Amino acid sequence: MNIPATDLPRIVVIGGGFAGISAIRQLTRVPAQIVLFDRHNYHTFQPLLYQVSTAGLEPDSIAYPLRKVFRKHKDFHFRMAQVERIDPEKKTILTNIGTLSYDYLIIATGTKTNYFGNAQIERNSMPMKTVAQALDIRSLMLQNIEKADREENASRRKQLLTFVIAGAGPTGVELAGALAEFRKGILGKDYQYLDRSDMRVVLIEGSGRVLVAMSEFASKKSQQFLERMGVEVLLNTLVTDYDQEVVKTQTGQEIPAATFIWSAGVTGNSVAGLHESAYVPRANRYPVNAFNEIEGMEQVYALGDVALMKTERYPNGHPQVAQPAIQQGKNLGKNLVRHLAGKPMRAFRYFDKGTMATIGRNKAVCDIGRYRFSGFFAWMVWMFVHLWFLVGFRNRVITFFNWTYNYINYDRAARLIIRPFKRKAIS
Repeated sequence: MNIPATDLPRIVVIGGGFAGISAIRQLTRVPAQIVLFDRHNYHTFQPLLYQVSTAGLEPDSIAYPLRKVFRKHKDFHFRMAQVERIDPEKKTILTNIGTLSYDYLIIATGTKTNYFGNAQIERNSMPMKTVAQALDIRSLMLQNIEKADREENASRRKQLLTFVIAGAGPTGVELAGALAEFRKGILGKDYQYLDRSDMRVVLIEGSGRVLVAMSEFASKKSQQFLERMGVEVLLNTLVTDYDQEVVKTQTGQEIPAATFIWSAGVTGNSVAGLHESAYVPRANRYPVNAFNEIEGMEQVYALGDVALMKTERYPNGHPQVAQPAIQQGKNLGKNLVRHLAGKPMRAFRYFDKGTMATIGRNKAVCDIGRYRFSGFFAWMVWMFVHLWFLVGFRNRVITFFNWTYNYINYDRAARLIIRPFKRKAIS
């Protein structure tokens, strides 16, 4: 691994997402060796992945090199690796590039897609948790539209132009809105011989409303926005099967579709090695105390989506979104600074800054405390917040100019099939 030996405390962080980066930013102020492991050499701004998948942004707008974030810190070391196992007894972690000991361990591995045990959907649907997966969706979407443009059979053409999304949380709602805008702004201009009415966008949700984690006001407004944009919203509906040709639901409905995107759930991305009592199997999250220390363990911490901190307000743990991860990472980083200085730690308290989702041009919803917003003002708030939290000045500038260009021209300039997507053969 070529990590130099040190007499300083070695703090190992697994995961370069919001939580991991937030913690390290605080830790760079103390004399300690910091080692970061991640499968990728970049941080991904996941809230904007859907814009990469729908040709609104290029991936370098929402990704930032992890080494560059902390290059001014002399005792920071990054290794691109897959962490395979933790040995808490020996205080070591095993990766695909070697083994490393630690004094303090921070697990910030985020979430992975949850298929709820449906192997057929896992095999044939399109997930969207990484940049690579978002690019796969973009390629498949554009490839299917290209195929539709040359398809003579009307039924097959409509199937190629049907996009089904399972899960009407923020990701699903934003995806559906972006696809509806693509239909309105791009399809008729670039593909003059395709009928825009042949392109269907179907959003399927198992509960009784979209954006179930937000207020009823936000849910109602979002559904109105979506339906006005031509999105078909199916509530109280569960997807039971997909064979790369037809989406099937528990209601007996069958939707011929060449593109099926799964955004119906996530589960914690836990790491092997900790004893069974150290995590909740169904959620794959580590139970932690008020200092984010994993229960029953010493100097091993979990942050963000993979941490389960039960409070009176959040008996099932904090929401698996960016803000709890950022705030927990910041608090833990400060606590370790205090701990290394011989000072007591401070319990974590989550400050809910609100929830928001965008549906399309001038259309968004925001829940901020007791206040509810929708429409153009909410859309402006959504844009400002997302620009602010992007990592890197260059990313903010590129994203801002892309959004300005798209707004003025009703265009999506990133509609390039750079890496054609090939489906797995149906077994």
